[in-house]
Amino acid sequence: MKRLGTLDASWLAVESEDTPMHVGNMQIFSLPEGAPDTFLRDMVDSMKATGDIAPPWCYKLAWSGFLGRLLAPSWKVDKDIDLDYHVRHSALPKPGGERELGILVSRLHSNPLDFARPLWECHVIEGLENNRFALYTKMHHSMIDGISGVRLLQRVLSTDPKERDMLPPWSMRPERRRGNKSDAEASIPAAFSQALDALKLQADMAPTLWRAGTRLVHSARHPEDGLTPPFKGPVSKINHRVTGQRRFATQHYQLDRIKGLAQASGSSLNDIVLYLCGTALRRFLLEQDDLPDTPLTAGIPVNIRPADDEGTGTQISFMIASLATNEADPLTRLQNIKSSTRRAKEHLQKLPKSALNQYTMLLMSPYILQLMSGLGGRMRPVFNVTISNVPGPQETLYYEGARLEAMYPVSLIAHGGALNITCLSYAGSLNFGYTGCRDTLPSMQKLAVYTGEALDDLEKLILPPKPKAKPKPKKAAANKNGKA
Repeated sequence: MKRLGTLDASWLAVESEDTPMHVGNMQIFSLPEGAPDTFLRDMVDSMKATGDIAPPWCYKLAWSGFLGRLLAPSWKVDKDIDLDYHVRHSALPKPGGERELGILVSRLHSNPLDFARPLWECHVIEGLENNRFALYTKMHHSMIDGISGVRLLQRVLSTDPKERDMLPPWSMRPERRRGNKSDAEASIPAAFSQALDALKLQADMAPTLWRAGTRLVHSARHPEDGLTPPFKGPVSKINHRVTGQRRFATQHYQLDRIKGLAQASGSSLNDIVLYLCGTALRRFLLEQDDLPDTPLTAGIPVNIRPADDEGTGTQISFMIASLATNEADPLTRLQNIKSSTRRAKEHLQKLPKSALNQYTMLLMSPYILQLMSGLGGRMRPVFNVTISNVPGPQETLYYEGARLEAMYPVSLIAHGGALNITCLSYAGSLNFGYTGCRDTLPSMQKLAVYTGEALDDLEKLILPPKPKAKPKPKKAAANKNGKA
């Protein structure tokens, strides 16, 4: 058996009927030229015919009941996986547009995973207009985070459009890094040794974590310090209780547009993403007559996984930054966001890498305790909204000759945070996935639209106007001899 890490186990502990803790990815493909009518049926049959299920796809909980998940969270290998259950084939009603696809993915993402089975599902969705299909995959957050999820799905794809007989995602084994302990080492002596190592690390890191915590408390008392602490954000429409039904929306922008704005304004790409989201939220809440006087805050996951780490599980830390939603002037709003993220990065970078996991638990423990105690959505949130930017593959990829056109993250929400905005870059584009509570945010699609309009407006503000094309000179009329 393989024990779960503390942060991975926490996603199991806060699971409830209203807050399923799975994350997903929606990929849109174009069918290969000349594909037969049975292409997708044959592809699904081939996927199900595989006999080798790799980690983490083959893992299921050793004890699937609530007490087992809470007190002894461990994985064991399921040697009899029912792929007919996990791999499903659906079709959109014709004509299958983006709206119909969003409705189906919203419904699929609302359904919890079965804890008695490996915690994943894969849905092949045909019937998308313009000769396309979609692949929606979801997996419990205790098994995977955004970075490892993208890497896991990316490894099965190819840059060669002619490659065929490709393995499905669950047959691709992650490469083991040197020095990593294997699952076989999850024995009692190894557990005792690892527990001693963890206690030693906690003792060594205690002064560092104390200083980091003290800094956050100081910032809460002295806002002029510029570091945004937990519980700084106000209570707004997006910070109440949620129900189990989800709503999903997408937006798609060229990455060069975002980079151009970042370069012109002296910002990072993440700063521009936060600005677009904050500006859309400001407009949305103004229309709802629910814009707080103090700025909303964003919880920003930060990847701490080494570049060569092909493993799974959760390897993230968190920053908290202001979205400056109380600022009416767009350029001042952007400047305030830049200042806030700079201070948050400085604070995080002062911590040694060995302390980041402990710091993440320190920062996230109030959030987790809120959810476990039932106080989530009933008191001031740790932060108002989760906004993350996940780097994805920059080459055009294919599966069985089908071209991957776009990929969108589908995330999780919880009590006190009815909205999650996650961005994923792919092949020169930046794809926004908006996941919200169907009941708390019934007009969430407007947020996606407002993000695009915020991008247009910012370009007009900070980019030089494009020169107008000079009119072409008119040709002189020719005479009968053919001369002008």
